[in-house]
Amino acid sequence: MHLIIDGYGSDPKIMQDEQFIHNLLDSYPAKIGMTKIAGPTVFRYVGTSPKDWGISGIVFIAESHISLHTFVERCYINIDVFSCKDFDADQVVKDITDRFRLTTFTSRLVNREWTLDELKGSKQLPLLHIV
Repeated sequence: MHLIIDGYGSDPKIMQDEQFIHNLLDSYPAKIGMTKIAGPTVFRYVGTSPKDWGISGIVFIAESHISLHTFVERCYINIDVFSCKDFDADQVVKDITDRFRLTTFTSRLVNREWTLDELKGSKQLPLLHIV
């Protein structure tokens, strides 16, 4: 499963709060039944344009990763929850929209499960290793 959330919030202070983002990435995997394999990495990024600065963070989980990028001046955020294990995507969307006080957002759920027969019949195989 790959859940993608893009949204605009109402509180730029949340979007730039590195400790809040660190704590979220540190605790959230367990909340959705995932196994954190390394502590989160969170850092501030300043781009060439004043509107491009924000906070990026990632936490690696045994099932894949959770990452996010904020753009503080626009109060905009991108979040990916990527997992080979199912999770309650509707609950994650609710949690994220609540925690970041998103006023407008979109979410997309991509099912990445392919059977071996589907992959063998494909003209172009995805970039993954099949064992």
